[in-house]
Amino acid sequence: MHPDAREWFAGRTWQSVEWMIADLLVAKGSRTVSVVLPALDEEATVGAVIASIRPHVGTLVDELVVLDSGSTDRTVEVAAAAGARVVRRTEVLPELEPLPGKGEVLWRSLAATSGDLLVFVDSDLVDPSPDFVPTLLGPLLLEPDVALVKGFYRRPLATEDATGSGGGRVTELMARPLISALRPELSGVIQPLSGEYAGTRTLFESVPFASGYGVEIGLLLDAHAIVGLSGIAQVNLGVRRHRNQPLPALGLMARQILGTALARCGLLPPGVDPAAGELTRFVEVAGEWLPDTAGVAVTDRPPMRELLVR
Repeated sequence: MHPDAREWFAGRTWQSVEWMIADLLVAKGSRTVSVVLPALDEEATVGAVIASIRPHVGTLVDELVVLDSGSTDRTVEVAAAAGARVVRRTEVLPELEPLPGKGEVLWRSLAATSGDLLVFVDSDLVDPSPDFVPTLLGPLLLEPDVALVKGFYRRPLATEDATGSGGGRVTELMARPLISALRPELSGVIQPLSGEYAGTRTLFESVPFASGYGVEIGLLLDAHAIVGLSGIAQVNLGVRRHRNQPLPALGLMARQILGTALARCGLLPPGVDPAAGELTRFVEVAGEWLPDTAGVAVTDRPPMRELLVR
């Protein structure tokens, strides 16, 4: 591990919670907290995720918002019935045609919420802990220099019990090796692609958001450039279960993450448009291997601050 990463890991990693809710409420003071759940066709899980956060609403959490990315199932109805404020992506900045992808709704959530601090939690979690949000908020509220907190956890596959750790395949095979090569100071970050993280509005509004799956690695790299290692922390969330994606989908995800990381590090070849690309996979059909090419968008939304000051 890079010496800077080793020092950061020792000083900015919380392996266990060292604070009580009462401590956080005192430290919170007049600051406000928004929790955002990006959602796309998550009717089976979004209600339970909301239920895990609802006990904190009115005290530690000031608003709980589900930002829907165009669901065609009952996600919107289930989320509203569970007690969240539901916002469709087309209702925020309606003058802008929505782009596909998770990062797009996270970016739009900045204009749909008002909290000084934001916590992002994926809506496909299975058996989420009510401790996720307080744990993520701890370093933000108690450490004055921290602007971004990443969650880390053990990730069992759906076929494994809670002691398994076969999940996070894109993280293990691509994201962490990529970071160790391009930005080794960040090699102490255990889950760079974690969907559970928190940060200050000041930070989030000052950086671009990749519209797709590159959003998490893009935010991590940009935060490092702006606030440095000392402004980033990570906390142990225990076990995280979610719906695992099939291998072809992981290839497209990895391609988006790779494109965003290369763009952030200034390593795209001359003439390559970071907003356009493709990935060709090969499938066997009747004994023949045929190319299957899919477009891969690596589009950035500009820092929200630039839109809000216009």
